[in-house]
Amino acid sequence: MSQAGKNLKYLRKLRGWTQEEFASKLKIKRSLLGAYEEERAEPRIEVLETVSGIFKMSLDELLLQDVSSAKGSSYLEKRRYLKMSSATSEIQFVPVKAAAGYLAGYADPEFIDELNTFTLPMLAAGNYRAFEIIGDSMLPTLSGSVIVGEKVEEIDQVKSSNTYIVVSRSEGIVYKRVLRSNRSKNKVTLVSDNPLYEPYQVNTEEIVELWQAQMIIAKANVQQRWDVNQLANLVNNLQEQVSTLKKKMN
Repeated sequence: MSQAGKNLKYLRKLRGWTQEEFASKLKIKRSLLGAYEEERAEPRIEVLETVSGIFKMSLDELLLQDVSSAKGSSYLEKRRYLKMSSATSEIQFVPVKAAAGYLAGYADPEFIDELNTFTLPMLAAGNYRAFEIIGDSMLPTLSGSVIVGEKVEEIDQVKSSNTYIVVSRSEGIVYKRVLRSNRSKNKVTLVSDNPLYEPYQVNTEEIVELWQAQMIIAKANVQQRWDVNQLANLVNNLQEQVSTLKKKMN
């Protein structure tokens, strides 16, 4: 019995695509893709050829193997091999729409393997990941910017006041400055560059990943516009917050 319908559904979910998105890539109707995935119809050969090209798989694998099983995971194994053998570190990209799934799948190799990747030749070899951020809490870093971070293995390696992508069970994925205090080793303070946002604390046991910011990728020809009153208020708020933080940390 053909495994094509089952495999199409599995591969689509690995990429995090809706049926509408996948159908568009295959140039077929969503209802037809649904029929394939529910095994009410067999995919046409031209559809399978398109899938084969997207996922770098053979037609035999799509038709005859269960790619979700260990024995049929040659696609995933090839992806891992190519990444390990590459001289330039590949950077997995976590867009905003994948943030919720990342919290559940950050430790799942299959989930991570299916994230889109890119390389930056100016970075030394290492373990990097890129996260899209939204909001104005880290202005002048604009909403929609991509933060490229290097993995921090231990909380003790955190350099106070540097910027990090912090992945925690309580706060999700945030981009902040991290402050550490000798008086409260089981907590860190997360501070926004925009002083309109109050600092807050997170228990270290809630943090599952830390990525020290190495590069910021932002859209060209987009800039935040400020007026004089806004700048004055920001400076005043920043001075007040610095004074408060100093009192707390002393």
